[in-house]
Amino acid sequence: MLHAAAATARAALPAIVAILSGIGVFAAAAPATAEAVHAIAMHGTPAMPNNFSVAPYADPDAPQGGRLVQGVLGTFDSLNPLIVKGIPVQSIRGYVIESLMARGYDEPFTLYGLLARTIETDDARSYVTFSIDPAAHFSDGTPVTADDVVFSWQLLRDHGRPTHRTYYSKVVKAQALDERTVRFDLGAGNDRELPLILGLMPVLPRHAIDVATFEDSTLTKPIGSGPYVVADVDLGKSITLKRDPNYWGRALPINRGLWNFAEMRFDYYRDANAFFEAFKTGLYDVRAEQDPSRWQTGYDIPAVRDGRIVKEAFASGQPKLASNFVFNTRRAVFADIRVRQAIALLFDAAWVNRNFFFGLYRRSASFFDGSELSAFHRPADARERALLAPFPGSVRADVLDGTWSPPTSDGSGRDRKSLHQALALLTAAGYELKGTELRARADGRPLAFEIMVMSRDEERLALAFADNLARAGIRAQVRLVDAVQYDQRRLAFDFDMIEYRWEESLSPGNEQTIYFGSAAADEQGSRNYMGVKSPAVDAMIAALLRARAQPEFVAAVRALDRVLISGCYVVPLFYLPEQWVARWNTIAHPARTSLFGYLPETWWRQKQRALP
Repeated sequence: MLHAAAATARAALPAIVAILSGIGVFAAAAPATAEAVHAIAMHGTPAMPNNFSVAPYADPDAPQGGRLVQGVLGTFDSLNPLIVKGIPVQSIRGYVIESLMARGYDEPFTLYGLLARTIETDDARSYVTFSIDPAAHFSDGTPVTADDVVFSWQLLRDHGRPTHRTYYSKVVKAQALDERTVRFDLGAGNDRELPLILGLMPVLPRHAIDVATFEDSTLTKPIGSGPYVVADVDLGKSITLKRDPNYWGRALPINRGLWNFAEMRFDYYRDANAFFEAFKTGLYDVRAEQDPSRWQTGYDIPAVRDGRIVKEAFASGQPKLASNFVFNTRRAVFADIRVRQAIALLFDAAWVNRNFFFGLYRRSASFFDGSELSAFHRPADARERALLAPFPGSVRADVLDGTWSPPTSDGSGRDRKSLHQALALLTAAGYELKGTELRARADGRPLAFEIMVMSRDEERLALAFADNLARAGIRAQVRLVDAVQYDQRRLAFDFDMIEYRWEESLSPGNEQTIYFGSAAADEQGSRNYMGVKSPAVDAMIAALLRARAQPEFVAAVRALDRVLISGCYVVPLFYLPEQWVARWNTIAHPARTSLFGYLPETWWRQKQRALP
């Protein structure tokens, strides 16, 4: 059980152990200035009290045992998901390697004690202190200590993924106050999210890590403190995790009803069709579906008709995972916003949705679709207008008053009104039709670009768009490349246009600087694929990071949404209004769905799957 500890003044402790790469592992403790508590919320207070027994989305009486087989499209060559090199098994993070705290999945961004029994920070969030649970230990039996936490922070700051390096470099000082207590001094950076980011930091065993080789991809089985250990590895094809019978955190309230399977196996498939066929024949148990046409017609099979496979739709309060055609504004062809606006007008979303997706998609209109953070069809309030006032012209009038909508068409695939509007914008931008080709008046160069895609589904959508563009004399070449080349070119911003989805949450924070910040535009490996450099965007990100109350935070995110929409950096595509999941009836789940949607870690195996 987790309990809130009363705030006490700590006596000064002598520095008694060696220094870890220039950072004091043990140092004199500062007096406590705030209460050590069981949980922390980004805004407001945690929903579950310090004496909670189980999260509302988990079933504490769930059956234990059995195996869950999940399918993954792709491959892997590394068991280290914390570095840039290699194609890692992502499930290592969470199942094998734990963090100091765990998310509460019924709240936008609240963390509850895991490895850290309590967390302490002041009102300004200028520091954060974690008290490690004395019971916590790694799978080899070695206790988790403050030394391991400081080591993990420094290792990931210096050798981890770009996000780790960015976040953890903001820490001014890290020190172990004693064997079980670690403190991070954060300075006055006005980053109120940083204590929570540190709470989600992976904790690695110092005694089992070779710093010199950490950045090399590896198939060495990692040692973690999580509920599972790596049992078997079939390179590129399959990985099996087995529940650690000595898992230290089994009885924690945040873990009750989770990690119910004795074994988790992830089977990898290279081909999308083979991936789907494997599910239908029962080779894996659960499949998340994103393709509306497949959801509508592909599951018309005996196993679905007789109930052995169950199709379900789960609601989620999270911003929806919306896709976009992304303009790389580093390219001269997209430098003029009028060109981008014209190209966006030419995409016939109504025709595509009806003919490709059975009308099951919804048109994206925001970077936070389907959530309270979206500015779509919401007029800006006084808070937003105050934030945007120093940046006149950064937001369109119709976006500010909530009347803007994505371009619409008659769904014919040959909408003349949209074509005339687009050609008017292109004429104003300095282009004219020469026969059937649109060329710049200044130098005669054609308006042409490449759409880079990675899959046949992306190719089909891009080819339909290219046909729309050809009606205006724009030549768009669709280039299908393999996954390795695609990632290399995307990370180096070596593309004209790609299809991409930014994953957003109900608590956007520091990752927004990586998605949309000006500094990230020139940082290869960031996700600012648009190349946006906007003082207004930077200011809105800064505002959401320093917000203390939920109304301030929502206003800042909506203001950011308005600036991004007004910049026309993407051609909005579609999102699924629900999460679609098919499962064999041997797999069951709690009756209540979390705010985040379905959670496989709360599911369990039951005895069904009888033949008709």
